[in-house]
Amino acid sequence: MRVAVLGGGRSSEHDVSLASARSVCAGLEAAGHEAVSVLIGRDGRWTVGGRSVTVEPGGGLLGADAAFPVLHGPYGEDGTVQGLLEACDVPYVGAGVLASALCMDKVVFKDLLAQAGVAQVDYVGLRERDDPAAIDRLGLPVFVKPARLGSSIGISKVESTGAIAPALRAAFEHDALVIVEAMSAGMEVECSVMGNAEPVASVPGEIVIEADFYDYEAKYTPGGMQLVVPARLDVAATEEVRRLAVEVFARVGCAGLARVDFFVEPETDRVLVNELNTMPGFTDTSVFGKLFEATGVSYSELVDRLVALAVERHQEERGYSY
Repeated sequence: MRVAVLGGGRSSEHDVSLASARSVCAGLEAAGHEAVSVLIGRDGRWTVGGRSVTVEPGGGLLGADAAFPVLHGPYGEDGTVQGLLEACDVPYVGAGVLASALCMDKVVFKDLLAQAGVAQVDYVGLRERDDPAAIDRLGLPVFVKPARLGSSIGISKVESTGAIAPALRAAFEHDALVIVEAMSAGMEVECSVMGNAEPVASVPGEIVIEADFYDYEAKYTPGGMQLVVPARLDVAATEEVRRLAVEVFARVGCAGLARVDFFVEPETDRVLVNELNTMPGFTDTSVFGKLFEATGVSYSELVDRLVALAVERHQEERGYSY
């Protein structure tokens, strides 16, 4: 198939997206597809080989059979580009408009899980007009995060009362909505999921870091983190992680792929859901692909399956009458 691979974007994760897109293009070509690299600039302009791309609703995209939006963060992973691809009637890899928007907003995502009774760390969502005293019940330390960014950008670990206000100011520089989360002492575990109606979970992996927490530098600096696969969990905890990954994927209406992040508490092995990433990093060394590689799916096979799932979902949804 001819696949338009969208990389870059307007968010602060632009460079990470470009690295992911290069790997996806190579993987698609290794699987026998034609990859068309579409660069989305920081200004939002779409180009192919330096030439502007014209996107016409209902008219497709560059003659592509499918699109692979390897975009992270706002204006790419939050339902905006997904909506554009829907308007162009192009099959695309990953979650649809609603699931993309829902999972991008950490407060809405956690509210939905809380309503369903899914175990997670305690949290409070705040806007600038809100009283910060609402977070007192969480105790210390806490993590203060922009609610709708990825790659741990704008996050602060707060260990004293006096550090709360500066941390909130720093987070509000990135987003009008901030989430404050209680700290978990649990092991950080990640699990990849792939599929549509019948998703499957990978072997879980354990994140080991030298830093105080899993920040941007730890994620993207060579040697900043170590992925241990499989995670050092007993059989019961491993299966609970995989079960919950699939449950959460289905509950929020995801499609194609996701990476679900957890904390597994020491001694009790209680599994807490942290967040779900609808378009995780996609370099050949990224966690999503490494976990499926450990499950027996090579990188080129992985991207090939994801494009097939995109076309399958598109065909199924176009079978309904509107």
